[in-house]
Amino acid sequence: MSSRSTGRRARPAYPVLLLLAPALLAGCAPGDRPAAAPSTVWDAPSATATADQPAPATAAPSASPAGPSTSPSRAPLRRVFPVRAGKVAYHPTHSVYPGTDIFADCGEPVVAVTDGTILEVSRVDRFDRRGPLGPYNGGLSVSLLGDDGVRYYGSHLSAISAGVDAGVRVRAGQQLGKVGRTGNANNVCHLHFGLSPKCTGRDDWWIRRGVVWPAKYLDSWRRNGNRSPVAAVTSWERENGCPKAPRATTNAG
Repeated sequence: MSSRSTGRRARPAYPVLLLLAPALLAGCAPGDRPAAAPSTVWDAPSATATADQPAPATAAPSASPAGPSTSPSRAPLRRVFPVRAGKVAYHPTHSVYPGTDIFADCGEPVVAVTDGTILEVSRVDRFDRRGPLGPYNGGLSVSLLGDDGVRYYGSHLSAISAGVDAGVRVRAGQQLGKVGRTGNANNVCHLHFGLSPKCTGRDDWWIRRGVVWPAKYLDSWRRNGNRSPVAAVTSWERENGCPKAPRATTNAG
């Protein structure tokens, strides 16, 4: 080989590679090709629920940095009017002691005012006009200890719903019985309604019949309001405790 040929520089093969590039790329499998650049647009999942997939839960808003960290609060306890009827009437006052007579047709549903536990149920009318007046005046009756600590009492019922027994949990609006005229109801269809604290360990019918005037609460519940008797009942209990039964009682309801 001559010195002329050995001193000549080899030319680069770039033009050949450029010509072969389309053919090489055409022979690549799809999985071998470079991945496309990720899209910068993110589609949020649909919030519409289907039969197989419920709607995604909405994240709770974060607490304000300036405010204290608190756990989620419970929904307020719901209260409803104790008689489910289109035609009802009641007085803001009651004879002898705080309570309310709610007048409605016999057979109209009597319902739980709020969520709670049944305390006492009287399914037998033991009232006798020859006495004693008081303990059995209510006839068929139900008392409910609400989850708010207030005892809600209804009496003179014509019937008590099956399954409504002491210790049973009920929900606001659940039927407890029917309006009637048992006990000392003077033959008039109505529900005697009373608010009181629970006095444990004694037959406290004189407290159960009512110690706080209910009319303003009934007014609220009838308008779908939720006025609470808790403060009034708690205040009465703080001042009076669980007093003994009076010697002579009438219209005990």
